[in-house]
Amino acid sequence: MTSKFPKVVGYELVQQIGGGGFSTVYRAVNFEDHRVAACKLVLLTPSTSEKERKNIEKEMRVHAALKHANVLEFLNAVVVEQKHRDVYVPGIYMLLELAAGGDLFDKIAPDVGVGDQVAHYYFNQLLAGMEYIHSQGVCHRDLKPENLLLDVAGTLKISDFGLSAVYKLKESGKTRTLTERCGSLPYVAPELNSDAPYLAEPVDVWGVGVILFTLLAGNTPWDEPTIHSPEFVRYVSGAIFRELPWCRLGEEALSLLRSLLAVDPSRRINLAEAASHSWCLRPSQLANKGPLALADKLTESLRDNGDLGLAAPDFGRRFYFLPTFGFFFFRRCLVAFNSGLSFFCFLLQPCFLRTSRRRSSFRCVSSPPFGLSIYSLFFGRLSSFRRLSALDLLPSFCCRRLSSARHLPTSRLFEASLLFGRFLSFPF
Repeated sequence: MTSKFPKVVGYELVQQIGGGGFSTVYRAVNFEDHRVAACKLVLLTPSTSEKERKNIEKEMRVHAALKHANVLEFLNAVVVEQKHRDVYVPGIYMLLELAAGGDLFDKIAPDVGVGDQVAHYYFNQLLAGMEYIHSQGVCHRDLKPENLLLDVAGTLKISDFGLSAVYKLKESGKTRTLTERCGSLPYVAPELNSDAPYLAEPVDVWGVGVILFTLLAGNTPWDEPTIHSPEFVRYVSGAIFRELPWCRLGEEALSLLRSLLAVDPSRRINLAEAASHSWCLRPSQLANKGPLALADKLTESLRDNGDLGLAAPDFGRRFYFLPTFGFFFFRRCLVAFNSGLSFFCFLLQPCFLRTSRRRSSFRCVSSPPFGLSIYSLFFGRLSSFRRLSALDLLPSFCCRRLSSARHLPTSRLFEASLLFGRFLSFPF
């Protein structure tokens, strides 16, 4: 008998949407309640050690306790032990809020960034989320754009607490130093290069600073903060500030970056000081413009860079799979796109993979097929767990249709999805 995935508090795992070295992420749908979520699966094998299980349990305890608008919500978890392997796939199933907009990494144009306005918008959300996380006594220790997700409205969500640590007791405020060496090399703080214990909060502040530079410049400032990195050596000496891309950054942004990326952790500013910096305090140009304007601005650098642009598309060649869905789905798409939120979800769906030496361990392992994008159009809106309005749309039909576009070329899938989204975003 072939083992299958169990239902996770009513949710069925319908499609793999991502994964990393230790886990796989699936789209999970509750067909009865018409709700959607994400399910992170960590497989349990006979070789899984007790230490590994305790680390996963720690991650779940920490994540479940964090409730903030800029933290991905932890909903529930189910454990399937090895003794049930004949019926179900053994593993730890973590049900999470679905971030339908994908991760922030795929929105960053290489060597260009996302622009000052978008960087300002998301950096302030990152600061708000991290200030809350630190207030709960938790240090993330693995901050990077791949772990910053976007929901359907474009709100930033901090995710992946697998390397987090509790360093402070909320009741007494008593803190402890940390000793474990972990994180992704381009984003890890330089004090982790020694064997000495380190303070928790400055490590996350450094990661926040590297993320800000990546948003503004389109690349990490160095491969690792050690003497083995020529870029880092020139940063420490100050010579790098006369070079691109550092020299094209604004004066205020550069001031903030140098404060966040102070090599000496005792001279590094904290998150509250970063939030009160003049670059952060200026009014956001995107906060009140809605998801359509945000989506347009967020993809502007990618379009200008040629990663998102379309040149003389051939409708017949690009859309040969559209008749599968028929006019019914086309009409539904028109209605759904009028809200603007669905357009944001559709436009930002990570329908392609971008190879980069800066990409860290966690990445999308396969491109969502166009059918899945249509599926997300209706269900992706429910990342905040609202009910479907189109109750006559059968989810099982969508799921069966996913395989029809699975093997289409990735670039064509992306171009078709993008063009379809642009086409529906304008009135007829």
